[in-house]
Amino acid sequence: MTTVQLEYIVAVDTYRSFVVAADKCFVTQPTLSMQIQKLEDELGIKIFDRSKLPVVPTEIGVAVVEQARIILKENGRIKEIIAGHKKEVQGNLRVGIIPTLAPYLLPRILTGFMKKYPKVKLEIWEYPTEQIVQQLKQEQLDCGLLATPLQNPSLEEHPLFYESFVVYAAKTNNLFEKKYIKPEDIDVREVWLLNEGHCMRNQVLNICRDKFTMGEYKNLEYNTGSVETLKRMVDLNAGYTILPELSLQELSARQMNMVRYFKSPEPVREISLVTHRFFIKQALIAAFKKEILAHVPEKMKVQKNRKVVDITLER
Repeated sequence: MTTVQLEYIVAVDTYRSFVVAADKCFVTQPTLSMQIQKLEDELGIKIFDRSKLPVVPTEIGVAVVEQARIILKENGRIKEIIAGHKKEVQGNLRVGIIPTLAPYLLPRILTGFMKKYPKVKLEIWEYPTEQIVQQLKQEQLDCGLLATPLQNPSLEEHPLFYESFVVYAAKTNNLFEKKYIKPEDIDVREVWLLNEGHCMRNQVLNICRDKFTMGEYKNLEYNTGSVETLKRMVDLNAGYTILPELSLQELSARQMNMVRYFKSPEPVREISLVTHRFFIKQALIAAFKKEILAHVPEKMKVQKNRKVVDITLER
């Protein structure tokens, strides 16, 4: 039994395809299949049911693959120990981040992080929450930057900051006349929303849950995954939307005049660095976390007088 064979069975379990697994492991499919066959012969079991498409592990194969993942994690910790002893931060860090956070946080931190840690290769993907969670569990990502709490026992959440939600209202809307907004002022029939699949959509609906009936919307339902599009819809078509506070940094003075904060306790989203429960690359992730916190406004690091909005739609 070799670590290479364990890597191959984990890859097949992750991608549910011998062809794709071989490609991800940078070997030919016959090579990968031969090594897995050798391992199965040595153990005297079938790890995968090859008669099904996609390929699935057998009942005993599920347990073997799970143990293989643990062994590979522990094997990776040896490199962590050596890097820690040398006081080096190096290696690949695969990060998933939700689209409503990426354009407002990453530009603040990436240049400085790469200069400080030239031996680190960052690989970043923008995905919705559900996809990041799935890839963390399958070890295709090392960490994720997400709105939490997720309440997933397979994952560990490390809260970083609390980002306020604000109202962005056109001058023609009655909310523009208010100094502060209360949740009961928000009517979901008038607000521009992100499309389904974005946790921020659920959070906005939870903020104004007392003023809407599911399915009760304005005549025009515009589906977008972009916070920037929501701003433009307000600028050009009136109405209002709800934005995360970091998205305000590029607004003009005229646009900032259209921003209204909520009355205390402010609704906020908790942004956390999320890892698998048995994550490795601790030094890398710690350095990444430190860089993020160095570029987040101090007021966002405190939850006092703020209410974390659930990412799951309350019914």
